[in-house]
Order: sequence, then C-alpha cells, then structure tokens
Amino acid sequence: MKFSRRRVLPLLAGLLGLKRAAHTSAMAEDNNAFPADFVWGASTSAYQIEGAVDADGRGQSIWDVFSHTPGRVKGGDTGDVACDHYHRWPEDVNFLASGGFNAYRFSTAWPRILPNGAGAVEQRGLDFYDRLVDGLVARGVAPWLCLYHWDLPQALQDQGGWTNRDIAAKFADYASIVARRLGDRVKHWAMFNEPNVHALFGYGTGDHAPGVTGLANLRAAIHLQNLAQGRALQALRAEHGDFRLGTLTNVTAVRPSADTDADRRAVELFDAYWNGAFLDPLFKGSYPAAIAAAMAPLVADGDLQAIRQPIDFFGLNYYAPAWVMDAPQSLFGAWFGAVPAGMRFTAIGWPIDAGGLTETLVRLRDEYGDPEIYVTENGACYDDPLAADGIVHDEDRIAYLREHLAAAREALAKGVKLRGYFVWSLMDNFEWAEGCSRRFGVIHVDFASLKRTPKSSFAFLAETIKRRR
Repeated sequence: MKFSRRRVLPLLAGLLGLKRAAHTSAMAEDNNAFPADFVWGASTSAYQIEGAVDADGRGQSIWDVFSHTPGRVKGGDTGDVACDHYHRWPEDVNFLASGGFNAYRFSTAWPRILPNGAGAVEQRGLDFYDRLVDGLVARGVAPWLCLYHWDLPQALQDQGGWTNRDIAAKFADYASIVARRLGDRVKHWAMFNEPNVHALFGYGTGDHAPGVTGLANLRAAIHLQNLAQGRALQALRAEHGDFRLGTLTNVTAVRPSADTDADRRAVELFDAYWNGAFLDPLFKGSYPAAIAAAMAPLVADGDLQAIRQPIDFFGLNYYAPAWVMDAPQSLFGAWFGAVPAGMRFTAIGWPIDAGGLTETLVRLRDEYGDPEIYVTENGACYDDPLAADGIVHDEDRIAYLREHLAAAREALAKGVKLRGYFVWSLMDNFEWAEGCSRRFGVIHVDFASLKRTPKSSFAFLAETIKRRR
C-alpha cells in the first residue's frame, strides 16, 4: 500500500481538526525555537519490530532464548513475528516520509549479520539492511544506524556474553563489517543503545535477557560494554573519516525519595551506576568516585584510554526522573522508591516530569563538555484502543509529547546544543519483558493482522514537523 505525503498529510490534519489560522502565533514561536536544520526522527530496534527470526540464516539472539523461556515475558509473547518489519519495511518507510520525518534511527541485528557472533558473515542479513537503507535514502529519510540494541548473539552469550573480555574485539569486528557494507550511505552511527539498562536488567537483576544476576556480572557488563564501545569507535573512525559517531544512553535525573541523609546517599550511588558509569569513562576517562574502587579490578592497562574516545554526538534517551531510596538489600544498596504525591503516570507506571528532560540536557552541557546532543528516544506508553471511527485518539500521549518538546525548547533557550528529537517509537512493538501488552508507538499495530494505523499522535508530530522545519 502506497502512502504519498500529498494524500496523508491532509488526512492527518483532519484527524486532529487542525486549523491553520489557529496556529499562526504558535508557528512563529516554534520556528524561532527549533532551528531550520533541526532533525526530526523516529526510533525503533531490530528485535522489537523485525520478526523473521528464522529468515535468511539469522542466528539466535539472547532475546529469542529468553522470550521462549516460560514465565520470562508477559503473556508468553516473543519477537518471532513482532511487527514483521523484515517484510513490511517499505510500508513503514512510507509512513516516515509521509509524516515528514527526516531521520530514522534503527538497529542492525548482530545475529542476522553474524549468526555465530563472529566468523562467517551472512550476506542475506546485510542485504536486508541494504534494501532498508536504499529505501530510506530514496524517500529523503536519513538512516541513523545503532549497532547494538540488546540482541546479543546467543552463541556469544554461551561464551559469557558481556562478562567475557573477548567480546570487545568481536563487537569492533562486527561494527567494521556493517560499516564496510553500508557506510557509503549511512553517515550517523551509534554504538550502543542504553547499555546501562541492558547491564542492570540483563546482567544484574535478570529481568531482561540473558537473565543473568549478581553485582559482579553487572559491573562486568558495564565495563565491557564501555570497552567494546571504545574499540568500535576506533574501528569506525578508521573505516570512514566522514562518519558522525556517537552513542545512546538513558540518562535520567536522580532524586531522593525522602528528605533523609540515607536517601541522599542512595542518590549518589544510584546516579553512579545508572548515569556516571557510562558517561564518566566516555567523557572523563574514569569511573565515578562512588564506584571507582568497585570497578577497579575490571580495568586493565589501557582500558580507560580506549574507552575515552571523541564522539560527534551524544544520544539522550529520556522518559522520566528516578526517585530512589536507601535499599540495603537491593543489588547495590539503592533502588527505586516512592515518588512525590500528585505525580501523573503513563500506563507502564512511569512518572511524568518533562522538567527532568531540561535538567538532564543542562547537566550534560555543564558536566560533560557541552556535546552536540540529540534526544534519540522520548515517548509514552498508553493503552491505545482503536475507536469506532478507526482512529486511536491518544490525547494523553500528545500531551506528553507537547510537554517534552516544550522542555526541549527550554534547553535550547539555555544554550544546550540540542540538534534533534526522535520519538519512541515509530510503531507499537514487542516491549521486551512486557511483551506486546505495552504500546509506545505513534502508529498502532494490530498484532493479529499486522495492520498499521497512524494514531492522533502521529498526526500531531507530522503537523509539528511541518510547522517547525
């Protein structure tokens, strides 16, 4: 099914009842707020949308094994089919173009390209990303490629995964293989997506794949993802001098759950593991003071120099602040606590505080060398039934997006080098341990028929992009 911009934009405007005259003053304000070259994008990840897990020689990932383990994923859902983006990508690219997005952040699946994690390359996997990149370029959408979004080849996990030092070199080799095939058209490269979340929940608490637990494993996964990132940055810089290289991390404002000395100490510790363990080595060449002694046994000679690589951009994934409490029995002594009274929440239970986005952007400016920043994920989970008129009227999501775009404008006004904004997510997908029960997309997906239906939030963003370019 084809979607031309000329046909879709009037339809989207009609969904919201938008009137040009009503937006005259807002247009002037917004055009002043967002530069003409501001990047407007949408984000996805391979395992969450591609499906086709047995197609064209793809190997198993840790999420294939984890999701097929009884009791691990809500409803017994898996990513076997997900959104079937592997076969339906032209339709999804047409939505991007029709909505006016000028960038698309996706991830390549390591096991689709190297089924065993290393060794023989599966050319059919690279062929798929060739087709996708060509389709994006043809529609005027810049491809932003993330090399790792949690779908480690199971063959490497069988060797210890992110607790085995050998993985750093293997990740760099994988990065080079992808770059040699796609680097003539892909100019923006992100090494990792949210290595902090992957380390904490995949190797610390065991709530995500590969389901490993323990503080020692958490620390190893932190350090070896950092090291692999540094090695990959070096490898890609050697491949192409014109690449724009960066990484994507979930950075959040951390606040005490109660006004006590214990909870304030918990803030320092939680902030060190969640934020500083990934920001400080990259930008400063050291681990935060609160965890430096604990991380020291993992750090070999030359590691911190390898990790501290220059980057061209930093990708910020932001959803909500974290209120934390002293928790001696938790993994590292600090954990999520009660939030202030009166907070609003999304359907997944995350508090809504757009001010935390401005706060985090300013912190990156002030504490980490004023990097060029893109918000590479921001969005909200709500229950999104199709109404009788065939539309998903997701007004709560629109309110969330509007508030966070206002927070981005405020950061720009404060001098933050914010260069773009990517919504999470383009479409409803497999939401990790929550299965298909949680919807973040601005396009509704019927997981039985796989029919895509733009939500009112998609129309809102399309009109926002049209007005703010």
